[in-house]
Amino acid sequence: MDAISVIRAKRDRGRLTDEQIDWIIDAYTRGEVADEQMSALAMAILLNGMDRAEIARWTAAMIKSGERMDFSSLPRPTSDKHSTGGVGDKITLPLAPLVAACGAAVPQLSGRGLGHTGGTLDKMESIPGWRALLSNDEMMDVLREVGAVICAAGDGLAPADKKLYALRDVTGTVEAIPLIASSIMSKKIAEGTGSLVLDVKVGSGAFMKNIEDARELASTMVGLGTDHGVKTVALLTDMSTPLGLTAGNALEVRESVEVLAGGGPADVVELTVALAREMLTAAGLPDADPARALADGSAMDHWRRMIIAQGGDPDAKLPVAREQHVVTASASGVLTGLDAYAVGVSAWRLGAGRARKEDPVQAGAGIEMHAKPGERVVAGQPLLTLHTDTPEKFDYALAALEGGVTIAPEGTDFTPNPIVLDRIA
Repeated sequence: MDAISVIRAKRDRGRLTDEQIDWIIDAYTRGEVADEQMSALAMAILLNGMDRAEIARWTAAMIKSGERMDFSSLPRPTSDKHSTGGVGDKITLPLAPLVAACGAAVPQLSGRGLGHTGGTLDKMESIPGWRALLSNDEMMDVLREVGAVICAAGDGLAPADKKLYALRDVTGTVEAIPLIASSIMSKKIAEGTGSLVLDVKVGSGAFMKNIEDARELASTMVGLGTDHGVKTVALLTDMSTPLGLTAGNALEVRESVEVLAGGGPADVVELTVALAREMLTAAGLPDADPARALADGSAMDHWRRMIIAQGGDPDAKLPVAREQHVVTASASGVLTGLDAYAVGVSAWRLGAGRARKEDPVQAGAGIEMHAKPGERVVAGQPLLTLHTDTPEKFDYALAALEGGVTIAPEGTDFTPNPIVLDRIA
């Protein structure tokens, strides 16, 4: 077996054999296949695709490259959620304790933000004392004690994916659906959860800009989960407008706590409850009522216990940026557009995100939104408040917002997109 033969097979639109896939993933993980060779294969996959059997075998080979976790000793059924990433997407924060309050265990292995999309671990690390890095034993202890944990994935889970993901990021092959699907699902299957709900974002602020591509990705991932014995369902959800009224780390934690306290923006509450119902049904708890768990305080109780179990102080003040800048409405009328990508890039430029995985982030940086599409606004009223510790970034952040806010004349009939666009099972 050699790398050139495998590259040529896919370059010439052939189907890779199981043996070729197993060998190339193992050899690349061990360093026997060079980065430039795997880059060529990734580009061939981007251009020529893979069938379902190839993707399933590729995913299995990446799972086999590392360890698999086992939650069978827990007294609760397990269910997890994965989002493909968006702007203002703080859903994991209220969702994990909410599902735990309803009787399931949530082993939520999360990541950090890159570019205009936020990362769950960056948000959580704005809570003083909270730890993302837990050993497997610590993770199990928190799951037994609380029922939910949000933490970083260990290096032992699908190391082939970690190496390949870094390569795709710098070779223009991130968009390959077979590689996206296998990347996400290899980690989630290796994680060992009993069921999985996928939140596949669609729109300007999402990786998938149109619903056809999102549906293809969702169907591929649902198929992979099913093939590996994990009950999997996907919701396609709107990301043309940011979720909630905040984009930024500490800002989004604050909003998540408002949701757990029974308030918060309607779209965040709606999606949190919808995903919770899917997770609970997949875990065999269809009669659990997540809306009640938000209302009666049990979800908040699980949040506080989860934060404390991971070294954090749920009562500590969250970081606040030193400088603010207010953007006002240029005219009166109906707000018909608040582009998620524009807001995400602006928040990133303010310091809420990173360009490289090694970059630091500002916990207090980000954007507050004072109106959402469909609402009437008056000229001069605040639309956005920009937060940063580095005020020299305001002009750069404001440039990203140009064209991202649309105000139509009074009386314009406008209906925002629904939050949940489709369901794939």
